[in-house]
Amino acid sequence: MWQLAAKALLSGALIVAISEIGKRLPAMGALVASLPLVSVLGMILLWHARPDAENMAIHAEATFWYVLPSLPMFLLIPALLRSGVPFWAALGAGCLLTIGLYLAMMQIGPRFGLRL
Repeated sequence: MWQLAAKALLSGALIVAISEIGKRLPAMGALVASLPLVSVLGMILLWHARPDAENMAIHAEATFWYVLPSLPMFLLIPALLRSGVPFWAALGAGCLLTIGLYLAMMQIGPRFGLRL
């Protein structure tokens, strides 16, 4: 149980650090947020729970392919905000776009031999 609590605290600390940095230096906060810290931490914890090279390889490769559909969100949100769309609506539109692209990736990826 303490391991779960430690994982949650570490994850929360990352989010707090990013938001605090972002308040003062938006570009630096974005840089920290863009680092694959969560992915690396997730891989370390997964390896600790199940040290299986093939499982880790599948996980790492799938993570790469799932990052791609999330990237357009980071272009749509600022475009909408700059055109006057309220923050929550822009964020919602970005999330909906990402969900749609994830679903598309899950349907299309395996047709091209991707293990998702």
